[in-house]
Amino acid sequence: MLSGKKILIGITGGIAAYKTATLIRLLIKAGAEVKVVMTQTAKQFITPLTIATLSKNPVYADFFNPENGEWNSHVKLGIWADLMIVAPATANTMAKMAYGIADNLLLTTCLSARCKIMLAPAMDCDMFANQATQQNILTLKKRGFLFVDADEGELASGLSGKGRMAEPEKIIYKVVDFFTPKDFVGKKIMVTAGPTREKIDPVRFISNFSTGKMGYAIAEKIALRGGKVVLISGPVDIKAKNDNIEVVNVVSAEEMYQACVKEFSSCDVGVLAAAVADYTPENVATQKIKKNTDNYMSINLLPTTDIAANLGKQKREKQILVGFALETENEMENATKKLKSKNFDFIVLNSLKDKGAGFGYDTNVVTIVKDNGQTLKYGLKLKTQVADDIVECLKNTLDEKNI
Repeated sequence: MLSGKKILIGITGGIAAYKTATLIRLLIKAGAEVKVVMTQTAKQFITPLTIATLSKNPVYADFFNPENGEWNSHVKLGIWADLMIVAPATANTMAKMAYGIADNLLLTTCLSARCKIMLAPAMDCDMFANQATQQNILTLKKRGFLFVDADEGELASGLSGKGRMAEPEKIIYKVVDFFTPKDFVGKKIMVTAGPTREKIDPVRFISNFSTGKMGYAIAEKIALRGGKVVLISGPVDIKAKNDNIEVVNVVSAEEMYQACVKEFSSCDVGVLAAAVADYTPENVATQKIKKNTDNYMSINLLPTTDIAANLGKQKREKQILVGFALETENEMENATKKLKSKNFDFIVLNSLKDKGAGFGYDTNVVTIVKDNGQTLKYGLKLKTQVADDIVECLKNTLDEKNI
């Protein structure tokens, strides 16, 4: 995600410095090159040796090496970085930044940096809420500083409130967002995700093994690239992260159909990644059905409304519709037939025969079949990486069809 990116981390003197070790590890794992500059106080909370080991680079804390006089150039550090992240950013450091004070290597580097600077505030709740701190944050935002907002929770003081440094995973998400091209700005995309549940009685239902991971990953990737996403979701244990995602929660196939019909007309794209039930019970019992060991029990099933077929008929010339096909036999033949009958612009095919593909896995193996006959085959990847491939294909399709 961050391959080739140069990230300069600034660590100031706060107890949250221990989280920065995890942040560095995650940045390295994502492919970034990391260098670190620390204040003298920061070294009292986490050792330079730990940070140097994790970042795989020497740590900068002084203007020069006292042993040989070698100069640590804040100018070179500021020019080198694609992004500088100060985490934790204490109230003291942010106050100095707001007034242009440069009394340590970290602050002089901030003044010299040609890249954007991202701050992750960390302090006690009363310090964070103080009018002076809030004014300094406002000043820095006006100057173009980026912020990863502080979290609420238990603090080192024993108090509870807003002031905790954001978790490293949240900061990474903001970093990825910063570097992701915003080529879906102005586009509205509807994505469906997860299973549906068809009630039998008040405690039982018919469903499938879909986790919603694929649909949610696609929604996140589109939102990161600036698109406005309406995510119509069946019951899943996932939360959308991006503010550009509006989640519409549904349970049954009929509820998903109604939501899709309502939303699709105002969207540029529909991505139908949900695993919608094909059948639903004809009658739903109002009370729990009791077990009867003397007789077999049968449930009459009726076909659910075909969401894809209906949206395919509704689709305008300047709209894109993307479908999914999970197959167990005659995969390409069935997917191609579905592509044409549902009026999809392209379909994403995967087979349960492929190891690591299908429901419940973090990975998938897909083939994209386009309406012009082009076929794109991909190997085993994480679903987040598969989402990148699908969204890139979607962007190319929008460009090809001048939408």
